[in-house]
Amino acid sequence: YSWVFNEFPSFVAEDSRRFISQETGNLYISKVQTSDVGSYICLVKNTVTNARVLSPPTPLTLRNDGVMGEYEPKIEVHFPYTVMAARGTTVKMECFALGK
Repeated sequence: YSWVFNEFPSFVAEDSRRFISQETGNLYISKVQTSDVGSYICLVKNTVTNARVLSPPTPLTLRNDGVMGEYEPKIEVHFPYTVMAARGTTVKMECFALGK
């Protein structure tokens, strides 16, 4: 999974505020800023066939009316009960902290 910001080939780079889940394809942005406003397109690539599929554009706009409100802090974890891995391989588990 990767995300295009505004126009191809401007890809969203993961950093301390942006994360792309390789399990779900979701894009997470913390502390949204004016520079994040724009159109986002999800790009899924099959690494075997090199086929690509693009999602429709999703606009991101900022709200200044306070409707979104405050969120209690919470942590979302979606781990399977058991994770099996071969010795020496890499295991990635995702955990997200949300709220203020």
